[in-house]
Amino acid sequence: MSKKIGANNSYFGNIKEAFKTSKHGLKITIDHFKDALKNERRDPLGTSDDNYFEKQNAIVTLKYPEEVLPVPDNGRYKLDLEIDDCIVCDKCAKICPVDCIDIEPIKSTDVIGETSDGTPKRIYAAKFDIDMAKCLFCGLCTYVCPTECLTMTKSYDYSELDMRSLTYGFANMSPEEVKEKNRLYDLEQEKKKAAKLGATTEAKATTVKTEEKVEEPVKKSAPKPKFRPKVIKKK
Repeated sequence: MSKKIGANNSYFGNIKEAFKTSKHGLKITIDHFKDALKNERRDPLGTSDDNYFEKQNAIVTLKYPEEVLPVPDNGRYKLDLEIDDCIVCDKCAKICPVDCIDIEPIKSTDVIGETSDGTPKRIYAAKFDIDMAKCLFCGLCTYVCPTECLTMTKSYDYSELDMRSLTYGFANMSPEEVKEKNRLYDLEQEKKKAAKLGATTEAKATTVKTEEKVEEPVKKSAPKPKFRPKVIKKK
């Protein structure tokens, strides 16, 4: 025989139990409402404030978004990048455990500028995308950043209707600029390769000429001794 599910074993017993629990819940709600009317409305204080628990029974609902709770300074929320201070070292992308950072670097043949702390920049960022839908807010990328250009902001309300909108691009190079920088770098590499090949060929030619100029020394025969033994005549 199967056991019946519910507070009671009868149909009307379940209805009676439902009314009883609803009445109890409504009483708790009314009590909280009375306390809220007696006390002043709670201020938007953070948990670190000393007066956070002062008005526990007051109305705690904030007029969001006009009022928001203060965010701790060490909070881990939305990532932000200062692209002008980025040296495209790729450390953040390598340490990210979920691969939410996608970087496409373009090497430069010379120094292209400096960051705010004086670090020279030698690499362009053709692409620097961060997918916040994948981010697990560990903060590892901000710890390894040598110029501290990658930070976690206090922004936590950035919901989107389309997940693709959660991928933020920070690179400011146009496709034409990317193509041109790649062309210039490839051209410079070809020049260096040709110069290196020319130097190698010239060195080989110089070696051959030097070997041709060197004459083999004339071999001289060993001098014969002038000593002549005396001949003794017999008497």
